[in-house]
Amino acid sequence: MKSLKRTPKFIHSFIHPCIIKDVLLSTKILQSFSSPTTTLIFQQRVAAFPLVGKPLLHLLMLCQHHDVAELLGEKDAAAGSAIVRGGGSKDVFGEDSATEEQTITPWSRIIASGLELLRDPRYNKGSAFTEEERDRHYLRGLLPPNIISQELQVERILHNVRSYENPLEKYVAVMDLQERNERLFYKVLIDHVEELLPIVYTPTVGEACQKYGNIFRRPRGLYISLKDKGKVLDILKNWPEKNVEVIVVTDGERILGLGDLGLQGMGIPVGKLALYTALGGIRPSSTLPVAIDVGTNTESLLNNPFYIGLRQKRATGTEYDELLHEFMSAVKQAYGEKVLVQFEDFANHNAFRLLAKYNTTHLVFNDDIQGTAAVALAGLIAALPLTGGTLADHKFLFFGAGEAGTGIAEIIALEISRQGKHTLEEARKKIYLVDSKGLVTKSRYDSLQEFKKLYAHEHEPCSNLVSAIKALKPTVLIGTSGRGGTFTKEALEEIASYQDQPIIFALSNPTSQSECTAEEAYKYTKGKCIFASGSPFGPVTYEGKTYTIGQSNNCYIFPGMGLGCIVSGAIRVHDDMFLAAAESLAANIKQDHLDKRQLFPSFTEIRDISANIGAAVAAKAYQLGLATRLPQPKDLVAHAKSCMYSPTYRQYR
Repeated sequence: MKSLKRTPKFIHSFIHPCIIKDVLLSTKILQSFSSPTTTLIFQQRVAAFPLVGKPLLHLLMLCQHHDVAELLGEKDAAAGSAIVRGGGSKDVFGEDSATEEQTITPWSRIIASGLELLRDPRYNKGSAFTEEERDRHYLRGLLPPNIISQELQVERILHNVRSYENPLEKYVAVMDLQERNERLFYKVLIDHVEELLPIVYTPTVGEACQKYGNIFRRPRGLYISLKDKGKVLDILKNWPEKNVEVIVVTDGERILGLGDLGLQGMGIPVGKLALYTALGGIRPSSTLPVAIDVGTNTESLLNNPFYIGLRQKRATGTEYDELLHEFMSAVKQAYGEKVLVQFEDFANHNAFRLLAKYNTTHLVFNDDIQGTAAVALAGLIAALPLTGGTLADHKFLFFGAGEAGTGIAEIIALEISRQGKHTLEEARKKIYLVDSKGLVTKSRYDSLQEFKKLYAHEHEPCSNLVSAIKALKPTVLIGTSGRGGTFTKEALEEIASYQDQPIIFALSNPTSQSECTAEEAYKYTKGKCIFASGSPFGPVTYEGKTYTIGQSNNCYIFPGMGLGCIVSGAIRVHDDMFLAAAESLAANIKQDHLDKRQLFPSFTEIRDISANIGAAVAAKAYQLGLATRLPQPKDLVAHAKSCMYSPTYRQYR
């Protein structure tokens, strides 16, 4: 390592260069404020470590007689020489740049060995430790003698998971693995993503959140409650990882279509960040799930003895806003300008205003508003070769006018206006919303929530969905209501009566909340429709023809969005970055997909898809002047792939 070239060579033979640098940095801090006694105690404890204690002690003694900044290479760096690390952004310990040929020593805060190594999920390999590793790291006798490859471990895990009939039991088994063996967890998830995605995320994660207190085993992430007001920065400092790059935060008020689950909504940030790693290649150590606990209004939870959150009604107004603002300020103070914060499952009345409040000062997006919108737009773009024409040729009717519905509506309007033939206002006039009170119209303007007013058009009132379909004659019907079975036989038959190929998206999840099933959509439209859903459905055969159901899943978008922000060093998220992500996703739909009316690609290629989306997002960030990692790489796709985390085991020396 260039920056450490002044340290004695024999030290390098014992200690990984990244650790030498870490010790030098620690010593520099000690020199700045510690007493001689503190430094002596530190040296004595370091010397007690086997194998590397003596070289470390020599290194510390060296620090007392030399300029630590010079040893660190900081003076060279100031003169213009760069410190280069492999394995993506901030790969402090070289764990991603290591290969089977270039091995690493498993360091975190101390030398990991023996039981401590086996109990550290980041470095534990279980029975896959080699004979040499067992000797070097004091594992002899702590493991059964038979050595099992990672591939065989994957088979064993899958065998055990498949033996459970209950999806919640499968969820618990898979998530427990994450606490024991991190790389094996991601290896299983990446290699079998189509099978396990419905387990670790929707629809099973919904049930897991409902019963989170009952199945709670080990805390994961940070829990910030009203009791912690004034101490949020201190709480962030308690998190052991200092190079956090992606945070997913929820207040638990609108978990999927299940309502207010309070602190038990933590299952969503945990699941989302597992997918950031598995699908988008974000290093697990750089992710942080956060749950903000301001209470819950769900009586069944408040009366549940196993509920893990505050037992009080949900706070609102100034008390709520002050805690959220303290959190957002502390995040930037702790992790810097380029940490990505994803708002997740906030209720409508908070989601829009929080996004508007912080999107100009922080690197933030709301997946329920913007992520859902981008993936739905990708599906609509993919459907155009089947319907013919452009987006501007269609009329859109939404059933559900919350975060998802209005978010999708706005990105459709942006895409239509970007094509140049219509202004944004004209594009919005092609889009209609139906909420719980009927069609959103100008006559209701004063009573509408702010985010609905853009789509309040001059029209006669329609009290329900069927009457709105009959009056408006939409060509695209999109459900984001969170209410199961609302695309009735009458509604589906009506839209098929005048449209040869109606586009029908039933996007609510989990499955029980889907507006209709895939089978119902094809049956009641007599096989005419082009269908996609938010929850997974199997293939449907109608009159001898089999259709593959594309799932409009945010998992296609947010991992690539996170990857693109990280590799470009983006400081803000712009709407055009989501348009770029949607177009990149739609480009993966080929003729063989269209022959089956499949609007979304298979998840088996999701990491390549995420790399391409990440490159598209990064390119847009560079174009908009929002990127800070300069110069721009010549091949952004190759660069994005090179930064992606790999779950393959490393050999430890």
